[in-house]
Amino acid sequence: MNTKQFLVGLVMIMMAGAAMGQNDCYNPTMRAAKAAYDKGNYQRAEQLYREASECYDCTAQQKAQAKRKAEESRKKRVAATTTGSTTNSQQQREEELRRREERLRQREAALRREEEQAAERKRQEEARQAEERRKREEAERNRITWNVSGVEFTMVRVEGGTFTMGCTSEQGGDCWGGEEPAHGVTLSSYYMGETEVTQALWQAVMGNNPSHWKGDNLPVEQVSWTEVQEFIEKLNRLTGRTFRLPTEAEWEYAARGGNKSRGYKYSGSNSIDAVAWYDGNSGEKTHSVKGKQANELGLYDMSGNVDEWCSDWGGDYSSSLQRDPGGPSTGSYRVGRGGRWGSNVRGCRVSYRHFYTPSCRINNLGFRLVFVP
Repeated sequence: MNTKQFLVGLVMIMMAGAAMGQNDCYNPTMRAAKAAYDKGNYQRAEQLYREASECYDCTAQQKAQAKRKAEESRKKRVAATTTGSTTNSQQQREEELRRREERLRQREAALRREEEQAAERKRQEEARQAEERRKREEAERNRITWNVSGVEFTMVRVEGGTFTMGCTSEQGGDCWGGEEPAHGVTLSSYYMGETEVTQALWQAVMGNNPSHWKGDNLPVEQVSWTEVQEFIEKLNRLTGRTFRLPTEAEWEYAARGGNKSRGYKYSGSNSIDAVAWYDGNSGEKTHSVKGKQANELGLYDMSGNVDEWCSDWGGDYSSSLQRDPGGPSTGSYRVGRGGRWGSNVRGCRVSYRHFYTPSCRINNLGFRLVFVP
């Protein structure tokens, strides 16, 4: 290398070095080369120049490599950021999808519950309606209605059975001697009047109304046992049927609810106000039939309102089991049952007995009918 070439190369390296900035390898070597050149030691300066050139080339490579690494690192960061953003966005979409699916499942479950509840309500309602239909149909099968001169009256079937008549346990301390001894009775089936005979029906059959308190739907009263027999004879001719007064046993069995009995003290309830017009609520007069709750068989006013004639002569009970008893063959009094608007609670019990002369006509004594097909 001649001196000119050396100088040119030295200048270029120094310019490059200045552009590169401080470098632990390059700068000290260049300073040593310049110092050797200034001293005229050109051989040493050339050697140091070559070393500086090599250091420059190495530094340039390192910088280029560092630049490439930096660029790669930047690209990786960008890619990572993009990938992370994409991953986060994907995760968010997946999470939202999961939330939507969960909401959908919850809505479907709620709909299923509502459908099941609606189906159960429908089933219960259908069962209730079916039971009501069954009861109506059974009641209709067990009821017969007749019409006499435009006046209807209904008879309710009383299925035969065996019961204990007289002073039974639910009567407690209200029993009196005429209700004893309690005894077993077996009865055949029959139909009992749903209500007491009304003034409208009496008027339609007899053409008069002897009652003290007037009203078509009030029970007829002030009728003697003998007059009742006349009414029944005329009614039988008009209808072609055979009606009669109930026996005392038939009356009590029906008042107790027959084979549907729940063992009530009064006819249809242990609460007298629910089923009877008596001295505590009647206002000292009769009331329209069916104004209170029916008993287990669907019979009304068998406690209170008016006492009711039975076919039996009054007499003492026997302790022996009886079948379809008709009472004594003779006597001075006929039996009345059920209590009346002026009775106290004791006199409205299902086992209580009254006795009247057959000619008795008072404003608290009426009757109801029995029919045996």
